Amino acid sequence: MQDLAATMPATHVASPPDRMRLIVPAFLFAALALAPLLGLVGAERYVLALFTRCVIFAIAALGLDLALGCGGLVSFGHAAFIGIGGYAAGILTASGIDDAFVLLIVALAASGVFALATGAISLKTRGVHFIMITLAFGQMAYFVANSLKAYGGDDGLTLANRATVFGRDLLADNRSFYYLSLALLLGVYVFARAVVRSRFGRVLRGAKENETRMQAIGFNPYPFRLITYAISGMTAGLAGFLLAEQSEFVSPAFMTWQRSGDLIIMVMLGGVASLDGAIIGAVFVVLTEELLSGFTEHWRVIFGPFLILVVLFARGGLLGLLTGRRHG
Repeated sequence: MQDLAATMPATHVASPPDRMRLIVPAFLFAALALAPLLGLVGAERYVLALFTRCVIFAIAALGLDLALGCGGLVSFGHAAFIGIGGYAAGILTASGIDDAFVLLIVALAASGVFALATGAISLKTRGVHFIMITLAFGQMAYFVANSLKAYGGDDGLTLANRATVFGRDLLADNRSFYYLSLALLLGVYVFARAVVRSRFGRVLRGAKENETRMQAIGFNPYPFRLITYAISGMTAGLAGFLLAEQSEFVSPAFMTWQRSGDLIIMVMLGGVASLDGAIIGAVFVVLTEELLSGFTEHWRVIFGPFLILVVLFARGGLLGLLTGRRHG
């Protein structure tokens, strides 16, 4: 009977964890797609603006989760890439260039070049040293933005208008802009998921677990980490471009170390090394900030203890609490 069973074709039945990997992202994107309907009961512009910010920061958190969760790279200067993407859009718009494709390409290129240049140096270090050097590069970018007097300096730069698509003001409508941002989030999510599941991603995770062993079998982790850092930076640059276009404003405040800390909190709160968790964490932090800041400007005093409890008792973050799984 055992021999007979061995010759029979195996039928794959999706296990509960496998089903959850499909259900969670499907639910997330369906909920985000339906979120603007909340504006039908009133304050539609406010609802769209709020959830657009959720989607934009979810893009930035996804990028950071690739570096932090998959590569073990705790970057404390990731907000610099958001600022670079935003300033690329702002400076070009101030120069009379408002084509969305041109602005996006320049934003991605600028953030990617900065990520490659700083990553090539930062990745020579490990642990706390890597955290501190990324923080230093982030602060350098922040002070450079402050010194741009021709583009507002520390007062920031107001964009004359949103970018155009083929000469048409398609992004002027807030609802259209929201769904464009959501489509880009979906694209980034699919791309990041493909990277994680690829041979490239397996090497990256292997180097995170045991770098010496990966080197022993013939893989040099450095170029894999550098490429991941560049992808992560470009993803944050995309978020910066969208943030500048949404608010029609960009300032050095985009690039503060506190903003970098917020991104790390989003990833950790949602669940490190879980792309779904990065989206959950970003949405939760943005909505919680909006809710609590309505009661007090010291909302972080309330939010801080909650974050500590999640870190201590929910190793998989909010996603772990929802699905019963652990990540990291």
